[in-house]
Amino acid sequence: MDLWERARAFAGEAAKRSQELSAEAAKRSSALVSETAKKSKEIFSETASRSREIAAEATKQADLLAGQIKHLASDLPVPSIPPIPAIPPIPSAAETETDAAELERYGITDDLREFVKGMTMSTFRDFPLQDEPEMSDVPTVSNVRQDLNEWQAKHATLVLSAVKEISKFRYELCPRYMKERKFWRVYFLLVNSYIAPFEKKYFEELKVKAEEEKNDSQKEASQASQATVAEQKDTKVPSKTSTSTNPEHDLDVFLLGDLGSDDEGPDAGDDGLDDDFDKIDATSELESDDDDKKPAAEKAEDAK
Repeated sequence: MDLWERARAFAGEAAKRSQELSAEAAKRSSALVSETAKKSKEIFSETASRSREIAAEATKQADLLAGQIKHLASDLPVPSIPPIPAIPPIPSAAETETDAAELERYGITDDLREFVKGMTMSTFRDFPLQDEPEMSDVPTVSNVRQDLNEWQAKHATLVLSAVKEISKFRYELCPRYMKERKFWRVYFLLVNSYIAPFEKKYFEELKVKAEEEKNDSQKEASQASQATVAEQKDTKVPSKTSTSTNPEHDLDVFLLGDLGSDDEGPDAGDDGLDDDFDKIDATSELESDDDDKKPAAEKAEDAK
């Protein structure tokens, strides 16, 4: 019985102690929750106050920065607005006809376009043509190799802009699958039957034009030469005329000499003038003697 009483008393003591501990824990938990709520409220209030202070400071700094930017912007020169580019004019019918004539001259015809539409990349890649060593010193201008002749280079330039299939083939094939030189060799071999008459006509026209220019230059040179000869003749004729039309002046100069030089020279010049008159008198006497010696028949003849 004692043991049972002791166990019962111990259980009652334990239950009582448990209730006390539970009450203490509840009390402490309530106090802790209250303290936590109080602390949370204080932290929230402080955070809100700090946020308002930060927002006010940010607004103040933003206003200050905006004022500085406005001040700097007022000092900067205002950039001028570039003019609106003019709309290119629509090509006229005459220009269109000129372009069509140029395409026709270099062999870009409707037949060529239809033939090119049937080509594929395999047409170029599988064409039986041996690769030749690349000529590195040959430049490429406007996507066209400069080892082509004048007509071929112009044709290649026009066909790249006028026939989109050829431009596409060249972009995809060169230089990944073949060199530029091989591409154009294959192309001109493929379309030779379509462009050969135009190329031949072009060079024939150049030949005729060169011959005409040569003949014109020779004609101009001949005319210039004739004009030069005529000018030289015209220059020589007046000198002869002036010499032959003044015999009396020449005789006076021969007989009297240069009067100015005689006046300025020594008196010895008068002796030379006297000698000339003596010679003329002697010649006249000899002619009169010869007349006296002539027969009567000759004198009669002279009298007649």
